[in-house]
Order: sequence, then structure tokens, then C-alpha cells
Amino acid sequence: MTETTSAPQGSATSPGKCPVSQFAAEFNPFDEQYLQDPYAVFTRARNEEPVFYSPEIGYWVVSRYDDVVAIFRDTESYSATAAGELIKPPCPAAMEKLAAVDFVPSTMLVDEDAPLHTKRRRVLRKGVTDDRVAEIEPITRRFVGDCLDAMIKTGNADMVADLTFQVPALTAFVLMGVPEAEVERARGYASRFALWIWGRPTDEQQVELAGEFAAYLEYAREHVDRLIENPGDDYMSNAIKAWQKAGNDDVWDKTYLASIMQSHLYASHETTTNATANGFKVLLENRDQWELLCNDSSLIPNAVEEILRYASSVPAWRRVTTRPVTIGGFDIAAGERILVLTGSANHDDAVFDDGDRFDITRENADEHVAFGWGIHLCLGQALARMEMRVMLEETTKRLTHLNLVEGQEWTYSPNTSFRGPERVLVQWDPAQNPVPEDRP
Repeated sequence: MTETTSAPQGSATSPGKCPVSQFAAEFNPFDEQYLQDPYAVFTRARNEEPVFYSPEIGYWVVSRYDDVVAIFRDTESYSATAAGELIKPPCPAAMEKLAAVDFVPSTMLVDEDAPLHTKRRRVLRKGVTDDRVAEIEPITRRFVGDCLDAMIKTGNADMVADLTFQVPALTAFVLMGVPEAEVERARGYASRFALWIWGRPTDEQQVELAGEFAAYLEYAREHVDRLIENPGDDYMSNAIKAWQKAGNDDVWDKTYLASIMQSHLYASHETTTNATANGFKVLLENRDQWELLCNDSSLIPNAVEEILRYASSVPAWRRVTTRPVTIGGFDIAAGERILVLTGSANHDDAVFDDGDRFDITRENADEHVAFGWGIHLCLGQALARMEMRVMLEETTKRLTHLNLVEGQEWTYSPNTSFRGPERVLVQWDPAQNPVPEDRP
């Protein structure tokens, strides 16, 4: 280690690591105080210990923008293979649930390195081109309109259950070629994927989650088999056509196709659900920003970027070192796990003026790393931006008088990497609803 000074008062020492300060020792991304407000911890980390080792989770934690971007850029030194690892390995009873469905471990696009990642990404990105997103937008807008129609006369709603979960999920199912009749079934399987991979559930919870994961995997296999027989023009069908064209090679196989279906169906709606829920929460907490948006819809695209920056739905991601590296003055060995605090990077005052302030007119809001960086930049970023924009466009037109329910309790899934409120309770006076316009 470069820094080998004596440990600060109240610090501990982790074998093979630098002395661990009290702040580093207390860092716990599963703690309720952290879940409620990780940004307070992020600010302290950037100011006091921008790089530290956390014995609680066994990861080095990196919080400053420049360091985060440098890690994403250097794909030779930092492997993506840690991104999809279970934080807590399956207990024996959970393994039995997986064995019952002949589970074979497979990678996801997010935890693959070049050249395999590059070959697969080149094919998969064809399913989420700007043209494809433009084709889907009218369908998404119809979903949003249907959700608002169902709630607008009631005077109260949960924006998550009634809108921000519904719309991205339904849009994702269209993208992935899921028949409308199976939407409810597929949605149930995907609901707790984050806790399974990025959480630290109890053994009892893990067994239950393993059962859900197994059922989800079986559904993914069924869907892949159906599309093999009758492929369409959707995201999964494009992957299947690539597999059929490639034959028996190391890039595509049926196990990987099921993994794509399982992981990408989840990723294509959960992150957008969380991002938009975060957006409604922070906009309504900052009433001047909400009213500014309602009065000028041209601000919505930049508001989407500011929401992604300020209230990231993926506030942390993971890498593993492939060789000795130096980050923030610390020499770190090969094989070390890194928790990359993207949410912290997005608040770094060195890049974003007064980074802890929410401002939908911020000129450089789009410099955030909410979608990652470089070769692993999120494939679905254009889709997510479109969905968020459409939900804000339609809601600010029809429910300008929306208010948060005062005193509500905010709850979040206890995992390292996906963050959004499980409920956003709102209310309004239906008598103030604008005169409805005809919708297609």
C-alpha cells in the first residue's frame, strides 16, 4: 500500500489491507440509514476518504467522478466479471432450488469483457436502435395514457404501482416479444431480481428468491423456445437469429439466450421504474422545479438528465482488478473487488457545480454516469430516456396539481446497486383536472 501510516483513532485493520478508519468500518450499503440517504455518505466519502476498503462487504469503494470514469475506461485493468456476482453466495437449500431446474451459470452482457462482450453487444444493440425506440414510443405513450386514465379521477395514487412500474414493464415486454397474455406472469418473476443478485438476504429469503429465480429461468427458456419456432422482429428474436446463423460457436448458445431473456427483461424495466419514481419524488419535493416543468415542457429532456444525475437508479456498480492498480494513492492488488459509486460521481462538485442541488436547467446534467461509461454504456439508454420523457410529458399535462402525501414512509430494496422508492404516494383534487383531450 502507498498509505501505510498508523490507523486513525477508532480504526480497525483488515488483513492485507490498509488500516481501516472508523468511517470505512461503518460503511454498510445495506444499513437503513444508508438506504434512506446514500448521498450523505457519498459526500462524506468524496471529502474525507474518496478511496477506502470496506471490511463489511470486502470491497474497495471509489467515490470521485474522475476515478470512477477512469475505472470504466480502463477495461484492461478492471474486469466487468464482478458486476453480476451474487453479493451473498447461495446457501445449500437455495442451490437445491437451482439444481431442480438444471441451472447452469451463464454470464450477462453487463459482466462480460471484450472480445466476447463486443461480439454479443454488436448484435444485441440492433434491437434498441434509435429507430426502434421511435417505433415503440407511440405504444409507450398509449400505456401512459391508459395508466393516467385509470387514476386521474381518484384523487390519489401510488406513482410506482400505478404508473412507473406499469409503463416500463409493459414497454419492456413489447421490446422482448412477450405476448400480452403473459405480461402478469413475466412481471411477477422479474420483481425481486435485484435482491437476489445485489442484496444480502437471509438464508430463508434466499431460498424463496431462488425459487422465484428458478421459475423465472423456466419461463425464459419457454419464451426462447417459442421464438426459435416463430421469431419476430423484437430484441430476443434478433439474438436468436444471431445464434441460428452462428451455429455452434463460443458466442451464442441456448443457455446464454435464456440468460439474456432473464436479465435484460429485468434490466429494461426495473432501472427505468426506479429512475422515474425517483424523478417524481424529487420533483415534487422541489415544488419550484415541478412547476417550472409544468409551465415549460421543453425543459423535460434536460429534466430527465438531471433526474438521472441527481437521483441515480443505479448508484453503485462493480468491477474486479485484473492486475495491480493505483487508485487515489492506494496500491491495490489484482483480484480485488471494487464498488464504483456512480451516484457519488454524479454529485461531485468538481464536475457538477453544487452537485447536491437539484436543478432541471443544469447545463451539464447529461455528463452523468448513470448509464455507465465506455464499452459497457447501457444498451437501453435511449429507451429509458424516451420512457421517462413520455411519462413526464403526459403527467405534467394532466396532473399539474399533483402533491406528495405528507409524512409517508420511504422504503427501498436493500441492495447495493438498484435504488428507487417502493412507493410514491400522491394526491390531488380531481376538480382541478384539466378538460380531457381526445387520445388516439
